[in-house]
Amino acid sequence: MTVLVFLLSGAMVAWALDGALGLSFTAKAVPVEQARQEPVRTPRAAPTLRAITGVTGTRLRLAGEAVGDALAARGRAAPAIRTSRDDVAAGDALAVRVGGLSGGGSDERYRLRRTGRGYVLDAASAAGAAAGLYRFADRVRGGEDVQADRGRVVAPKLGLRLIDTGAVGLDADRARFVGGKDYSLNSDVVGRALLPRAPWVDGAEVGRIGQQFRTLVRHAVRDGYNGVVVPGFLEYVTFSGVGDGRSVYPADDVHVARARAMVKAFAPVWRYAHEAGMRVYFQTDMLALSPPLRRYLEREFGRLDTENPKLWSVYAAGLEELFHAMPFASGVMIRTGEGGSAYRLPGWDYTSAIEVTTAGSVRAMLRSLLGAAERAGGDREVIFRTWSVGVGAVGDLHTNPASYRAVLDGMDDPRLIVSTKYSQGDFYSHLPLNPTLLGGSQRRIVEFQARREFEGQGALPDDLAELEQTALRRFLSANPPIEGVWTWAQTGGPLYAGPRSLYLRTGFWQLWDVNVYLTARLAQDPETDVAKARTAWIRRTFSDDPATVAAIGRILGLSRATITKGLYIGPYADTSAKALGLEPPPMMWIFEWDIATGDSAALSSIYAATRTRMPEALADAQRAVELSRRQQRLLSGTDPGTWRDAQLRERFADALAYQTNLLTVLGEYRGAVLWHQRWLDTGSADASRRWHAAEHRFRAAAKDHEQRYGDDLALPAYNFTAADGGLRRADRDPAMAWWARALLLALLLTAVAAVTLRRLPGAAGVRALLTASLRPWQVRTLPEPPGRLDRLVVWMLPGLVLVLSRAVQTWFLAPVHVAVTMGAWVVFAGVLRCAVGRHGYRLAAAVGGAALLRTLLLLGVLAVRGPGFYWFGFWTSAAGRFLYVMVAWALFLWVCAAAWWALRLGYRLSARRAWGWLLGAVGSTVSVGALVAWAVGTETSLSTWNDQMALLPWGLHRILGLTEYLGIPGTVPRTLTVAAAVVTVASALLVTVRRRGESAEETSGAERRAGQVSR
Repeated sequence: MTVLVFLLSGAMVAWALDGALGLSFTAKAVPVEQARQEPVRTPRAAPTLRAITGVTGTRLRLAGEAVGDALAARGRAAPAIRTSRDDVAAGDALAVRVGGLSGGGSDERYRLRRTGRGYVLDAASAAGAAAGLYRFADRVRGGEDVQADRGRVVAPKLGLRLIDTGAVGLDADRARFVGGKDYSLNSDVVGRALLPRAPWVDGAEVGRIGQQFRTLVRHAVRDGYNGVVVPGFLEYVTFSGVGDGRSVYPADDVHVARARAMVKAFAPVWRYAHEAGMRVYFQTDMLALSPPLRRYLEREFGRLDTENPKLWSVYAAGLEELFHAMPFASGVMIRTGEGGSAYRLPGWDYTSAIEVTTAGSVRAMLRSLLGAAERAGGDREVIFRTWSVGVGAVGDLHTNPASYRAVLDGMDDPRLIVSTKYSQGDFYSHLPLNPTLLGGSQRRIVEFQARREFEGQGALPDDLAELEQTALRRFLSANPPIEGVWTWAQTGGPLYAGPRSLYLRTGFWQLWDVNVYLTARLAQDPETDVAKARTAWIRRTFSDDPATVAAIGRILGLSRATITKGLYIGPYADTSAKALGLEPPPMMWIFEWDIATGDSAALSSIYAATRTRMPEALADAQRAVELSRRQQRLLSGTDPGTWRDAQLRERFADALAYQTNLLTVLGEYRGAVLWHQRWLDTGSADASRRWHAAEHRFRAAAKDHEQRYGDDLALPAYNFTAADGGLRRADRDPAMAWWARALLLALLLTAVAAVTLRRLPGAAGVRALLTASLRPWQVRTLPEPPGRLDRLVVWMLPGLVLVLSRAVQTWFLAPVHVAVTMGAWVVFAGVLRCAVGRHGYRLAAAVGGAALLRTLLLLGVLAVRGPGFYWFGFWTSAAGRFLYVMVAWALFLWVCAAAWWALRLGYRLSARRAWGWLLGAVGSTVSVGALVAWAVGTETSLSTWNDQMALLPWGLHRILGLTEYLGIPGTVPRTLTVAAAVVTVASALLVTVRRRGESAEETSGAERRAGQVSR
């Protein structure tokens, strides 16, 4: 009955574990990408313009200068820019007529028509005139027909076209990129200008940041963008509108002086975008916090109660203050799904916390901030990003239409805009289009990333135009409220743990500028001929030569197939995998950015999804290398003399050589891990041979990759530390399997010898272990050991087998795991030993025998194909995992039961005292372990253990944090310590407080034991 109860309990634990892991694999619908090629064409001749007239204000002057620069780039004289509205018939001029279009519609409407030798640009407003001039300039630069619209009224399809701040304010110092291990996700652009004391801001650095920002703005408006998102909020706010004005920050608080200095220094910088015709939005995470603000909120509300509208009234007051200090600001952009120390600017005490985690908190936040936007007047808006990672309605708000409706239904304020990534997940390939963008009554904008962080961080050709066009067409056909895009020109991922390429500033940023440009073109007209638009960008960027332009177009057209086959394992990437309530990314074997992982969880799961399509997965790797080499041949076939800038050709060639080298290394690694997993799955000798051959090639290729690119800041080597660790453990799997078999054989021979050769020294101790392991209630019948060796055997044999089995389980590479495991057994056994004093033979036999049973189960699995097989089964076999966990849990309870029976029957302790000692042993074991984790830190404890066991991605701790990613509260060790301490105290009471009759019974039992020892 005990066995049945324990097995039932084990089944419940296994069922709960399955639910917690939530492992599943389902197919998903990935959009098809088909690049189109533009045939070789001669560019249109640029028109000749004597003047541009009717240009008034900064916005139109910048647009007029763009036309002049485009003509100059094509060999024409730049026209004069005049404010007067001259008659176009006077000569070759472009006359701008603001207000020349009547009727309703977009403010950006315009019409270009030919008049004599000149042109007339009729526009509904200054915004329309600027849009028309920038489109005219773009066609001139790209060798297109400037009259392609044939006198029709034109208005951009999507009226809000946002861009991030690019590389503005980022540190370009080479030393910052050395090593490539700065995984900080902070994206503040003001950091270099900050001073630790008054005057708080470095004016010279502000000037440099301002110049970079103006360059970005001029480039962005010429591409067609009309809005910019600037990081910042809390650093500009004093909360003077809260309470008496000094409730959050006292009058002499440094935060007040610093915020005022920040407004004074940076308001003119950001205002430039407004003057150029761009809307300016300030971006912040919520909750945004400073130490005084946190103290104030906790003092007023007891905790960070994000469902309380009064808490949000504090932030609303801060937002109104921001709008007053920055009157040109168009609104604020809010993100709630990320935050923490990885986003903190060093030396800056402003932080963020993930506290907005319920539908009620989102709605309370939005209502308060929208109220602030309304009170501030004008057309100010609140942009809410649906980006979120986690469980529940807010956790999957980004990708689950039902959660989107649950959180945002009814939130139809005209000032609210909801911003969502185009893909059903992060900016990876092999993902479906985001279904939440197919509905929703709110105004919507779509997020795109030009510098793809997970696909080489801008170091590889990666032209996304066809994919983005497919996405926009699908969304717009289903959801008319979509009215804009937001392009990330530099943002996303760590800014210093990758190539030293900064948009518009340094490196080969042109490689992803094609995406910045084409996204804007598609936002203005989703039906744009992408091939022609790409050709126009190539002409303006690289060359006017038709053959060279066509070759570069083919290179970019091949880029998506190269990336999607080379950086992704297709059969897995096309599968929707779920684990721990999250959806791991479709890449996963590279986690994250540039770290090839070596953990069993990722690699086993990838193989499970790839098992029946492994030839395809391996062929894709080879095909990617072939495509990359084809790109190299296309580039080398271009005439160097046709390139506008010889250095750009050299950089392009270097990027393609790097890509080929990288994909070669990754292809060999893919083969090594998949064939190793196949061997774990089947034990095939052919799989073993292929695994070792691929591993040999990988190590040679990785060494070459590191030698070539290890010190290259523009094209940095990928990190194969985790991959090497994983393969090192894989190489030991066969030997560990033989170790496990040898231990099993040794135990079997020992048992047989003890039974058949009964007078063999130590045999009695072995027989005691056998008896106690299977029938621990009979320990009272065990004879006293005939010799000292038998006493040692019942302690030393289980201990030795425990140490060796755990060392084998960890490939002899995880001393922390072995130490923790053995430490737990020592504490457990040590407390129990205190219950019986010197007479611990029967107790040792019971506990040791039961422990050996658990070890036999472990060794039986390890003997198949080593620890790799153990973890392969855990991650991929639901039935195998369920059976193992059920039995292992039952055997754990059997250890406790054996100890209880030994105390109760072998030593005549009362049932109450036996329970007391058992609970004390369990409580003490948990207490010691939890105290160690508490002292060391939850994250440090888990990461150290994981680094040695290679179960979860090596980069997880270094980038996101195990506890943060898995949602493990940092208070767990403290909570466990307290709970275990309570159990230990309760057990002490059970042991020390005796009832009437118990003392005599236990004394009699002790006397009988003493008599047996004497005899």
